[in-house]
Amino acid sequence: MNSETEGVDEEPRCASCGITQGDDIKLMKCTACKLAQYCSVACQKEHRPKHKRECKRRAVELREELIFKQPESTHIGDCPICLLPLSIDGKKSTTMVCCVQVVCLGCALANDQREIRESLERKCPFCRHPIPKSQADIDMSIKKRAEMNCPAALRWIGLECYTKGDFGSAFKYYTKAAGLKDAQAHYELSNMYYAGIGVEKNKKMENHHLEEAAIAGQWEARYNLGINEGDKGNIERAVKHYIIAASHGDDDAADALRKGYRVGQISKEDFAAALRA
Repeated sequence: MNSETEGVDEEPRCASCGITQGDDIKLMKCTACKLAQYCSVACQKEHRPKHKRECKRRAVELREELIFKQPESTHIGDCPICLLPLSIDGKKSTTMVCCVQVVCLGCALANDQREIRESLERKCPFCRHPIPKSQADIDMSIKKRAEMNCPAALRWIGLECYTKGDFGSAFKYYTKAAGLKDAQAHYELSNMYYAGIGVEKNKKMENHHLEEAAIAGQWEARYNLGINEGDKGNIERAVKHYIIAASHGDDDAADALRKGYRVGQISKEDFAAALRA
């Protein structure tokens, strides 16, 4: 039994032995292709030679679908207070050093004005803890968050290490944050692999981290993927990346689409759709 047969069966069956799922039999899907199902690890191993080719083909299809799926929002998401989407313009938001939470500038200013008006102690508008008053307090707060495996705090420390020229430590912290699905950390790692800073240049690893960041809505990573595809002559794929990045508000991607439209590499419909987004 192969994965194509599995897809049309009325009852889920093990792709190797054919046993159907029941109260005492729970089938597990192949984690790569999501099609074939097995009743045991032994059956999965036995069926692997027959399934390998189809599995790889479907896994590539699933990866492509994931890469070019339009994210619901950018990786920075919404302001946790007003619940409005955060702008990709960093000047319109602020990161609270106590909890490493990004808050829109409007909510941060409203909180500041209320505290001034009522002569209150300065507190974070999100977690309500007192704002650290010294750099030492800030460092301690970030360190505590990092010890709790907060990806934003780990990335924060990674950036500090990078700024100081400690690229090995920066790579370590970025890698740990990326392992916790931090999109910005993936993007920072892609830049390190691209430039060969702290690691050897590695185009495959650069592209991997760009993809992971872009899937999560990191618009700069999405734009860079477009550049890489364009350099390889894959114009259609490049345009898809530019359209998604432009929908997030990325000006560089919008400019790339304008240039593509002028030279006939992008259709009028796709260009208009990107501008509307």
